Parts: sequence; C-alpha cells; structure tokens
Amino acid sequence: MQSTAETVEEYLASLPEERRAVVSAVRDEIVRNLPDGYQETMAWGMISYEVPLSRFSPTYNGRPLGYAALAAQKNAYSLYLLGVYGDAAQEAVLRDGFSAAGKKLDMGKSCVRFKKLDDLPMETIGRLIASTPPERTIELHEAAHGARKRSAAKR
Repeated sequence: MQSTAETVEEYLASLPEERRAVVSAVRDEIVRNLPDGYQETMAWGMISYEVPLSRFSPTYNGRPLGYAALAAQKNAYSLYLLGVYGDAAQEAVLRDGFSAAGKKLDMGKSCVRFKKLDDLPMETIGRLIASTPPERTIELHEAAHGARKRSAAKR
C-alpha cells in the first residue's frame, strides 16, 4: 500500500492511530541513531532515509542513495535496511540480534517484515542504523556498481 503523502508528517497523519504508534516508535529509534549526513524524506511511498544528492550525485538512477525506509503496509509493516543487503557483516548482526532476542526474522533481501512493534529487537535496529555512516553507504554503492561496470566491460 504505497502512500501519496508528500511529507513524513502527512504520512504519519494518514495512518490509523495504532499503526501510527508503531511506525512512530520505529521512526524514533531510527532518527535517534541516524548518523549525520542522511536525510529523512518521503520516497517510494514510504519514510526514507537517504544520502542526499548534494552529498553524492553520481547514482545509477539519479535518485539519492537509500539507506533505510519504513512503511505501514496493508497487513504488516516493512523496515528496509539496505546496508544489510550490501554487507554480510551487517546481515549477521541483524540475524544475531533477532536470535538473541528470541524473535523470528521475516526478511527478504533488505526488507524486514513485522506485524507488531514487539516483533523487532529495537536495540539491534538502533545499533545497525547507527553503525553505517553515509560514507560507507557510498562505498557499498560504488563497489556494487563498479563491479557491474567491470563485469559488463568483460563481455
């Protein structure tokens, strides 16, 4: 369920009270731990945390580099941790955090799906968010896209 809200405040106001409480709690944890240099915005119909184009503009699609995103979906919530997708050590921290908290991890490539706030090990989420400065996100982007360019050139 993609939102058409143009601001985070509009997005939160559009949610029913109980869903807004869950999204707000996760958002608070992200904002509290977000390293300097990222910006909070609305992108792709959800709350997004990005490296602004003013800091790094040569992206593959001309859009800011995504770092994390948060959304209330139709039947659950989604927390996108893009660093986890690009960094095996980050994925291990996430998996270990869920395991240590006795919680079940429901995850796609970078999307952690959850049905209620108690499904997330919030300390682990905060630690992961805090652990990756924008410079590291840029490094991961350049490594991934540089590898693709090198691979295409060999063909």
